[in-house]
Amino acid sequence: MLILDFIMTPIHGDTVVEEIRKFNKDLYILLLTGHKDLAPPLETIRRLDIQGYCEKSDKQDQLLLLIESGVKSISQMNMIKDINDELKDTYDQLEKAYMESIQTLRYTVEAKDAYTRGHSDRVSEYSVLIGKKLGLQDGDIKLLQIGGLFHDIGKIGVPDSILLKEAKLTDDEYSQIKNHPSIGAHILSNATIFADIIPIVKHHHEKYDGTGYPGRLKGEDIPYLARIAAIADTFDAMTSVRPYRKALPLDIVKEEFRKYSGTQFDPEIAKVFLEILETNYEQIKEIQEKYPS
Repeated sequence: MLILDFIMTPIHGDTVVEEIRKFNKDLYILLLTGHKDLAPPLETIRRLDIQGYCEKSDKQDQLLLLIESGVKSISQMNMIKDINDELKDTYDQLEKAYMESIQTLRYTVEAKDAYTRGHSDRVSEYSVLIGKKLGLQDGDIKLLQIGGLFHDIGKIGVPDSILLKEAKLTDDEYSQIKNHPSIGAHILSNATIFADIIPIVKHHHEKYDGTGYPGRLKGEDIPYLARIAAIADTFDAMTSVRPYRKALPLDIVKEEFRKYSGTQFDPEIAKVFLEILETNYEQIKEIQEKYPS
């Protein structure tokens, strides 16, 4: 607790408090004045978060009551802070447990599907690369990172006979593959900490013209981060070695993004990604070397 006189030399108390608040927002401050006509404005008291204000007098009862109230307030503030710290520790432990559980599911998918192994890591990093190029906030970058890692988690619900099939899928088999975004969203819906990445998981196969799945969402109805993940996912599919074809050359990949900009892909995000391919391809290569297909 700090008790200050308002009228002081060479600077007044409110100026002292203003400097203190630049580095300490929590200090409990009482301001005193012996000049009623020179009391600090109410706006100043609120702006500087001055907890108490008292006029000087021969009777000290009011000041003592303010000090006593301040001591109790500080005690309560410290108690609340301790409780919040404990809750944060508990939440962090719970979040860690959820993350480990979902990672286990993810590794289970990757263990049975050679293509998925490394794919989610690359999609995660490509998504982050695009997000940073778009100037997104740190919170959205984090969602892209985690959403990319778990975007294919729903493949755990796809039969191995379909997931591992090297020949062309039948229409019925392809329909079952198309269920994996909804399955993934359902898996993650049981944990509130994943609520913000569910749109990525559920809608990374939507197309800008409304012909994608599972919701046939169109244009800006598709969650923005899902539109980013869709480009990262498609790029990795085109540039990965598959049992039935080699990785596509970069020139063909670029042409595909130009061709389907505005139909399959959000045109603005596709434009930014093409800029990355043109001017920052070394970052793409670093990701591919880190997580080889």
